[in-house]
Amino acid sequence: MAPKWRELADRLAERIRSGEYEPGKQLPQIRQLVEEGEGSKATVHAAYKALEAEGLVTSTRGHGTVVRQQVPLKRLGTARYDKAKWRDGDEVAFIADRVASGRAYRRNEQTQSVSLVDAPPAVAAAHGLDVGAPVYARARLVKEGDQPTHTLTSYYRPEHVEGTRLVDPTPGPAGKGGGFRVLYDAGYEIDHMKESLFARTPTADEVKLLQLPPGEPVVELHRTTYTADGTVVEFAVGIHAASRFAWEYDFKVPDSAKDRNDQQ
Repeated sequence: MAPKWRELADRLAERIRSGEYEPGKQLPQIRQLVEEGEGSKATVHAAYKALEAEGLVTSTRGHGTVVRQQVPLKRLGTARYDKAKWRDGDEVAFIADRVASGRAYRRNEQTQSVSLVDAPPAVAAAHGLDVGAPVYARARLVKEGDQPTHTLTSYYRPEHVEGTRLVDPTPGPAGKGGGFRVLYDAGYEIDHMKESLFARTPTADEVKLLQLPPGEPVVELHRTTYTADGTVVEFAVGIHAASRFAWEYDFKVPDSAKDRNDQQ
């Protein structure tokens, strides 16, 4: 016979899978289930810990035990940066991911802070600056409902963004079309990018900020954005909760030999 905490965990798991407890919703407080006769405080606590270990819920101080989204967001590759989305419309990158995933969004699910900081080594190297040179850091926290999905901090040279909406800390994207549209309007049309990704263990601050369950890694993204003449107009660092994204790339396969022959 299974222990009482296991039986309770199985019942709660079934209610989660059936949709009775929807993603993003908080499970009842432990005290409430005890009062409803589901078991002792230790029994309910053990059941909740089992659900967390099985990836069904996230439990953090101050947020309670919340049902996790079971279907990860698509994190598009090149398609999320399509100029038609931000130059001609208002579909900034995080919104493009939501649209592709069939998920709802609100513009204010992106909050941000903007500050003038000393360029760390990676930022300085990307922009071709001396370490410690002044750069603007535009730090965003993006949520899906109440659950954070990732952070993204973009670093800009002051001469590229001074006086633009990119230094405005108002929640949401930087106006219609977001940051890339701001750069475009300032005469810096983005042309190509380089992205690198790696997984790692999160810091204590990242666990708290992203409300990560025990043992969940993060995926760190470094993005360098260039104009056609090779000018770097943005270097960005993103920290993504690993289980909340499915990274998707759709691209033309290069044939460098053919390209060389065509040029001859």
